[in-house]
Amino acid sequence: MEGLELLAPVGSQKALVAAVESGANAVYLAGKLFGARAYADNFNEEELAEAVKLAHLRGVLVYVTVNTLVDNQEIQDLISYMQYLDRIHVDAIIVQDIGVADIARQVIPSMPLHASTQMTIHNLDGVLFLAKNGFSRAVLARELSLEDIRYICRYSPIEIEIFIHGALCISYSGQCLMSSIIGGRSGNRGRCAQPCRLPYTLVDKQGCNALDDQDAGEYLLSPKDLNTIDSIPELLSAGVTSLKIEGRMKRPEYVAVVVDTYRRSLDACLAGNGKRASSLGDHKNLAQVFNRDFTTAYLYKHSGREMISHRRPNNRGVRIGRVLEYRANSKTAVIRLDEPLYKGDIIEFWVKVGGRVNITVNSMSIDGEPVLEAPANTAVAVPVPSPVKSNDRVFKVFDARLMEYARKFFAGVAPVRRIPVKVLVEVAVGEPLRICIEDTDGYTGQAATHFIAEKARNRPLTAETISRQIERMGNTVFAVQSLNCQIQGEVMVPVSEINDARRRAIDGLEQARLDRFIRSREKSVVLPRIAGPVIREKKRMMPQLTVHVDSVEKVKQALDHGADVILFGGETMNHRMIPTDEYRKVVDMVRTKEKKIILSTPRLVKEWQVDKIKKELTLFGQLTPDAVAVSNLGVLHMARELTDIPLHGDYPLNIYNWAAIKFLQEQGLDSITLSPELNFSQVEEIVSLSTLPVECLVHGYLTLMISEYCMLGSFLGNLHAGSCSQACLKGTYWLKDRKEEIFPVVTDQFCRMHILNAKELSMLPYIYRFYEMGIDRIRIEGKNDRPVQLGRLVRLYRECLEQERDSSDRLQDKINQLEHENITRGHYFRGVL
Repeated sequence: MEGLELLAPVGSQKALVAAVESGANAVYLAGKLFGARAYADNFNEEELAEAVKLAHLRGVLVYVTVNTLVDNQEIQDLISYMQYLDRIHVDAIIVQDIGVADIARQVIPSMPLHASTQMTIHNLDGVLFLAKNGFSRAVLARELSLEDIRYICRYSPIEIEIFIHGALCISYSGQCLMSSIIGGRSGNRGRCAQPCRLPYTLVDKQGCNALDDQDAGEYLLSPKDLNTIDSIPELLSAGVTSLKIEGRMKRPEYVAVVVDTYRRSLDACLAGNGKRASSLGDHKNLAQVFNRDFTTAYLYKHSGREMISHRRPNNRGVRIGRVLEYRANSKTAVIRLDEPLYKGDIIEFWVKVGGRVNITVNSMSIDGEPVLEAPANTAVAVPVPSPVKSNDRVFKVFDARLMEYARKFFAGVAPVRRIPVKVLVEVAVGEPLRICIEDTDGYTGQAATHFIAEKARNRPLTAETISRQIERMGNTVFAVQSLNCQIQGEVMVPVSEINDARRRAIDGLEQARLDRFIRSREKSVVLPRIAGPVIREKKRMMPQLTVHVDSVEKVKQALDHGADVILFGGETMNHRMIPTDEYRKVVDMVRTKEKKIILSTPRLVKEWQVDKIKKELTLFGQLTPDAVAVSNLGVLHMARELTDIPLHGDYPLNIYNWAAIKFLQEQGLDSITLSPELNFSQVEEIVSLSTLPVECLVHGYLTLMISEYCMLGSFLGNLHAGSCSQACLKGTYWLKDRKEEIFPVVTDQFCRMHILNAKELSMLPYIYRFYEMGIDRIRIEGKNDRPVQLGRLVRLYRECLEQERDSSDRLQDKINQLEHENITRGHYFRGVL
């Protein structure tokens, strides 16, 4: 268990103090740039330096999130920022963008790199890839089971970090485009608008609510909060290095309570008391400070609907009782309490017919007598301006006493957790008084008075006098544990000199504690600015047309109507496994037509899938397609080891800048598909700098979310009961939002849910722009189309590609017929925040 780390979230200065004082071993935070929580307070450069110093003095590590996708125009600022982080001795940076990681290895080579959960690392091969490319830690996806975590830890050559508490994303992190596509606020750029916390209705083909008889709420994408307080012994035995609490957007009281609770649980486990490491009080405090109800996510099983907070998407507090009666004349509710209630608490009544009534308890009474607190199992009267009804449930959403306890960790001037020190004071006539302070880690600070001790004439220096001065540690992080005074003879030293020496000795000890975090710096590489002339001439060739499909019928339609490249496989949109003979048949079909074939792999491959995917890669090696498409770093690692076939990097790799392309080219990739979050201007610049063939998505219903949580199985298939009746095979379903937009819900062959965009991407009128930019291939996502419909679409793109620009107006009628009111141009014109 040596080196086990409790990692706390920090979104503000107060949260930093709360985390450090409540027992975190490390904190993660962000500056004002490149952090995935752009709406937190975060830290400017001066504040970052102070934060690092505050934490390091206490032996706490500081990791800075640089975990957004970075645009080409931001790279020079990124370099300067990372070099600043290196200068202030940040202990690691957390990155999502593989291009950012590659730049960091060159400009700050001594800085440890942690792979953000936004990198979607969910298998051992992904961890091995990171290890080979300079990472010291991987933050695993939150969708993994305890068995997966244990397996990865057993064979990982680098540190493994997992989330143990806080909010969950319903989609795999790094694979969600919902906020981006719907509202232009990209989660990959740190500005997620949390569309998963909004109300939705699951509708069938007739537009009817499919969950009318399922006792389901509206918040069908809103997961409960992760809570593993009872799983700590098992997580420790799995071999993880770091236990991470989510919550950089949370207030400091939340940080204090959660860190303190897990600190005590961890300490109990490490002391050998892990069988009952948490108490009922711990559970109540965790629930009280913030909860959407709790879940262990996927650690033990797929919990189905039991993982979802479908009744409400925000903090529900702790239930404390029910209403006995409402006295309208005095506007007072009488509550039968199951839990204590205190003046200053905030409570919420869950009114039977919609809505919530929220009040602060400024006064209350029992049997007509005013009280400041009411114990459990009593009836208490509380003023409530709005009517409530008998039997309405009452929840405490703010606990005044718990908040008072939490604020002790960060609201005071003096530190809460002090570092014990031993002090040795030596003094003799004719010598300066010397002070040596040593902490429990063995670091020392020493100082001597400028004054030379003289023989005392009246009041010789005593141990008591020295003690009074030495123990005045004030607001430093130190507390005197023992004091050894060695006074030779009757000496005199002014008190002011003793105090001055004490201050300098403390300064020396503080510096020694800070110096241990200074890394020896390797020589960095100076990267050229990218604002100069392009390094690749723009082509004057029409791009090839790629069509991504998942069935033989669609392959035939695409080939018959003009596709140049078939991208086949990966996840199917009809819950169907692709058999071996189908891969063979498709390759033969494409070869017969003398077109190109790329065989695709799934974007997610958990450990239970690895053997199957490796067999498929071996098969692909025998079939010798033109390329194999990879969508995650784990499969990239497998493919490089199992086949010599050229590799294509697909868009789930989040390829957003020239540095990512350069890195992937060095890893053996021969072509790439750019992120659909880029606009025309960004695409044009990347193409001008890329030495790899570039593909862009131009048509189809893009996947906005991909999730281990299957809504259909959870609410229609009784998945929580242990098996699924596969409702996905018996009907077609959509999610309807507040604006009446409907999003197709489909499941793939691995029972993962895909939520597709409500609007169909179509760039038909703008094909010539891709030609002008020098794009090598444009791609239709055809897996969700019917074969005949797909054939018509491919034919129209073929005709557009073959027309001269000036005569393309002849096709406008056909384009108008194919396009409909639910068409989108994606981000090509608007881009993302």
